[in-house]
Amino acid sequence: MIRKEPLPDGKHVRVTFELPSSLWAERVSLAGDFNDWDTSANEMRQGRSDGAWRITLDLEAGKEYQFRYLVNGRDWHNDWHADKYVPNRFGTDNSVVCT
Repeated sequence: MIRKEPLPDGKHVRVTFELPSSLWAERVSLAGDFNDWDTSANEMRQGRSDGAWRITLDLEAGKEYQFRYLVNGRDWHNDWHADKYVPNRFGTDNSVVCT
């Protein structure tokens, strides 16, 4: 799930990326245009109360960002609640969030 909240400055959007607790994982990272696809830059945290994996980023408004989730350092996943999908150079798709 992706939640978006415009920030008061009008120039940024607070975006929360969330994966369900049913995803079995020891580690989940968020990689995309916003962090130069650095798989160690944005590690997601698992909620104590519900077990869902989450991370919140403040992104520039009015842009599209491609991203994917890296699970356990080896398995790439898309977000099925993304705004759209685009093909990548590896023959699969990237998720896209529009701010």
